[in-house]
Amino acid sequence: MTDAGTRTAPGRRRAVRATPAGAVIASVALVELSSGITQGFLSPLLKGLTDTLGVTAADLNWISIANLLASVAFTPVLARMGDLYGHRRILRWNLAIVIAGSVLVGLSRSFPMLLAGQILQGAIAGFFPLLVGILRNRPDGGDAESRRGISHMVAALIGGLTLGLLSSGFVAASVDSPTAALWVPAIGATVALAVTWPLLPESEDRPGGSVDWAGALLLSTGLVALMLALGLGGTPGWEWTSTRTLATLAGGALVTALWVRVELRTAEPVIDVRMFRHRAVIVVSLVTVTFSFCMFGLQVAHSVFLGTSPAETGYGFGYGPVAIGLGLLPNLLAMAAGALAAPAVAARLTDRLTLVTGSLLMAAGYGIALATHDSAPPFLLGTALAGLGNGFLQHSTRTLAVESVPHDRTSVGSGINELLISVGGSLGAAAVLTVFAGHTPAGRTLPDLGAYTTSWVLCLVISLAGAAAALLHRPTPEELR
Repeated sequence: MTDAGTRTAPGRRRAVRATPAGAVIASVALVELSSGITQGFLSPLLKGLTDTLGVTAADLNWISIANLLASVAFTPVLARMGDLYGHRRILRWNLAIVIAGSVLVGLSRSFPMLLAGQILQGAIAGFFPLLVGILRNRPDGGDAESRRGISHMVAALIGGLTLGLLSSGFVAASVDSPTAALWVPAIGATVALAVTWPLLPESEDRPGGSVDWAGALLLSTGLVALMLALGLGGTPGWEWTSTRTLATLAGGALVTALWVRVELRTAEPVIDVRMFRHRAVIVVSLVTVTFSFCMFGLQVAHSVFLGTSPAETGYGFGYGPVAIGLGLLPNLLAMAAGALAAPAVAARLTDRLTLVTGSLLMAAGYGIALATHDSAPPFLLGTALAGLGNGFLQHSTRTLAVESVPHDRTSVGSGINELLISVGGSLGAAAVLTVFAGHTPAGRTLPDLGAYTTSWVLCLVISLAGAAAALLHRPTPEELR
């Protein structure tokens, strides 16, 4: 027998137990805060890790690549399982995986062990789709409510990035062990799991069916192979014309093509590729890839640049761990402001103009960084401008991706967007890795200035391409009224 108060419309159920809206918003924000901490804590430590772990600045890009490649494997499976088996239930397991990876990172005394922990931490890509599923399946979880909730989640994510980099910077500066700050993400994820365990509601709005394990395996294998070849292409042992590189590229392309064929014949695909026949989906996907390319591609580069001494290389500002964290703040605070302002901007300007504006702001920011990298104030202003545009795009692409699917596929729709963020980020990190490797003299750990100028020019061009793609977006019927 069903309680009349548990159903809102045919085929939709309310959460199993009523939870105050404020508690739900605070809980999802806390989880995203922990995600931000996990993504941001390494930035102030990267320069020091070149000595502690005996690696080059180019090698450090493997941290981003390993994390992003892992997220490609985790995201579609976790998102689909959330829609099928309950968003809260899968989120708890998701947090447990991230905690396990964070413990490995905390124990790391070698670069391979650090990478292994980062691979498990890549499961944080599942947080956002699962949390959006919880938000959108609330009784009052309409599109307007979801947009506001997503803006708070993005702001919390960026707040976590800020908290992570500041806390790890202060820990690194306050204790003798240079690896003590590696425990910061383990603390954040554990607190998030403990606090949200009794607060987040479970939903019964589930479509039924099963996980397309074959599709998930093919997708992950194909994308990882492509990203791996692109990331290592041009480096020693992975020359562009080498058998290894060409075979990996060809294999990844073939497996991805096979995945498309299998998905078209599957009743319950992990990702419905037919959605990509719609212009809006293609445009949002392209913009997502462009902004994530730049965001993740420069994540390591900017941290190392701020910590590099001009006396050592002729560039940089010579900041310590705490100062690096503070130097990254303008970008992160502007990003949070952009995410919070995006719903109002989109309501006034339309989604299309919000996407165009965000991309142009990023391009302008990288242009300023390129022109003023020898002076801290204008350089940091440039990173703030890029962050503001990034905040617009993070919110807009995520909301548009969610609104394009039915409620019972909410996590899958959001998961596709998170997957594209990972793909774009992997491409960006791989491109910067190649640039840095090509500009690092033999026997040196730090590249010459050309590595940074080339990377800024590349991201400026990519951002302009995102703005051009955004111009093709067409307003929805609601925007036209």
